[in-house]
Amino acid sequence: MTREPRMFGLWPSPITPAALAAALRLNEPAWDTEGRTLAWVEGRSDRGVLVARHRGEPAIRDLTPELSVRAFIGYGGGDFTIARGAIYFVAQADQRIYRQELAGGPARPITPPFGAASSPAVSPDGRWVAYVHSFEEVDCIAVVDSEGRQWPARLAEGRDFYMQPCWHPAGDRLAWVEWDHPNMPWDGTWLRLARVDASGPLPRLTESTLVAGGPAVSIFQPAFTRDGTGLLYVSDEPGWGHLFRRDLAAGSVRQLTAGQAEHGTPAWQHGMRTFAELPSGNIAVIRSRSGFHRLVVITPAGAEHDVSSALPGYTAFTAPAASPVAEELAIIASGGRQPPRLITVDLANPAAPRVDVLRRSDSELTRPAALSEPQPVSWTSFDGEEAHGLYYPPASERFEGTGAPPLVVLVHGGPTSQVVATWNPQAQFFATRGYAVLLPNYRGSTGYGRAYMEKLRRSWGIYDVEDARTGALSLAERGLADPSRLVIMGGSAGGFTVLQSLVQYPGTYRAAICMFGVANQFTLAADTHKFEARYLDSLLGPLPEAAPIYRERSPLFHADRIRDPIAVFQGEIDRVVPREQSDSIVASLRARGVPHEYHVYPGEGHGWRKSETIDHFYRAVEAFLRTHVLYA
Repeated sequence: MTREPRMFGLWPSPITPAALAAALRLNEPAWDTEGRTLAWVEGRSDRGVLVARHRGEPAIRDLTPELSVRAFIGYGGGDFTIARGAIYFVAQADQRIYRQELAGGPARPITPPFGAASSPAVSPDGRWVAYVHSFEEVDCIAVVDSEGRQWPARLAEGRDFYMQPCWHPAGDRLAWVEWDHPNMPWDGTWLRLARVDASGPLPRLTESTLVAGGPAVSIFQPAFTRDGTGLLYVSDEPGWGHLFRRDLAAGSVRQLTAGQAEHGTPAWQHGMRTFAELPSGNIAVIRSRSGFHRLVVITPAGAEHDVSSALPGYTAFTAPAASPVAEELAIIASGGRQPPRLITVDLANPAAPRVDVLRRSDSELTRPAALSEPQPVSWTSFDGEEAHGLYYPPASERFEGTGAPPLVVLVHGGPTSQVVATWNPQAQFFATRGYAVLLPNYRGSTGYGRAYMEKLRRSWGIYDVEDARTGALSLAERGLADPSRLVIMGGSAGGFTVLQSLVQYPGTYRAAICMFGVANQFTLAADTHKFEARYLDSLLGPLPEAAPIYRERSPLFHADRIRDPIAVFQGEIDRVVPREQSDSIVASLRARGVPHEYHVYPGEGHGWRKSETIDHFYRAVEAFLRTHVLYA
């Protein structure tokens, strides 16, 4: 079919702001202990709704029609669990754990109305719920009886952070991850194992032992094996995140995966998972290379089966959950041209798995051929080292442009994070309008080994800025982007990279889009939430010794250098990067007459959840780029 010539950036796109605003967010699938019910959280605008599907019933049903489900410790996650015919969840409004019977009836709170809770874990006999609790910036692992008749007790305390508590199948041991400031969970954490004494009104812990990890080793997702003989976890001690098994009787440790691939992920949220053990003892694990995921099944004998060939179109996976009674895996799956789906994969025969789609996040009315397929790219940065990323070429079934397209450099947040070949609505929004899109995994990103991640230590504001710039110029040299129409866009840490890029390289980018970007490193260190309160120690250095670096890499102190058009977007109640950061930058832009727009969204925090916000955001961005890039 002959395609119609049309200016890049002005192609009518099937990816509309309204469609993006209506999409669901699918999170944290979990099976009941009997294997008959699968539950998950659906993000619908600014609400989190627990949804369940019972085996043999085609329809799903909402379990929390009145209470929004969302845990708030750190960046959230660990919203619920399900066991023995009941679901335990954290209510967004009061941060209490509630119990809801699957058979019906009202939800009732089982924890008191103070502090915040996350990651409920029910003991195998159903009597107790262990969970992470935070109150007045003091964290612990607590326990409450599953009926909520008694006041909770602290099981473990004294460390700054706790994550991922899990019970031994016999109920006599508990394992969890813990760490202290100034570390972040990807810097250094400890895996602790303790005996459980259940002889009193509430359990208490004895014989607590550190069994893995350290100040420079990150541990992720402890999980006891189903037969109770081992403890599984991911450790980056080999330089890459690999799966390990600790024999509980002998104390010996065996590495189950190898090679230059990641099997974990930075623990930005509670409740994150990258592997699950099936009833057979086989382990399904997500393997990440160059931003693309594979789903691999590892047998107890060490054999591997890559089942990704049976999952065409899926190149990113999250939150695998294994059925307790069948060789069946529930997982969120997506791809560069595939919006997220909740699927189940029957792995009784790993060579020929059966796949069923349970829930779609999107209407999926856009044909894959009309969407952009991400490609891995690498380039040589300013200092001769290699940087990586994903490139989305312009895509349309109806239109084509002439010459080189404008390029949007879309910088991820974190900064300790990674863009992978998942469904990226922002990238598709631009690519289907005729923009090229580069998502740089600049040095300091995860997914390329621990040494690559550590490149950003004391270098935030250098490698991210340089790798984004040289990546864009590299694509221009290859004829894949117009060097006179470059745009840089990012949120949070990515927003800082946007501002710092405009400060250091004015005129490189035709325009910029900044969402809740860090403008003042001093106030970020003083005002941000507990989870990231010491994050800058590694990224920039500890205060007060590193004060000159903080000033040098605070865009606010150099805002007079910003002269390129910029649109700034901010959540009114953002507690990670408070509104004051954006206000200060915009005040400088306004005073100097720099072309800009400023949008503050009431009721929004660190990112957009409300449908009306998402719809307005994309409309505003499109109009801004037409004015300052396409028609400039």
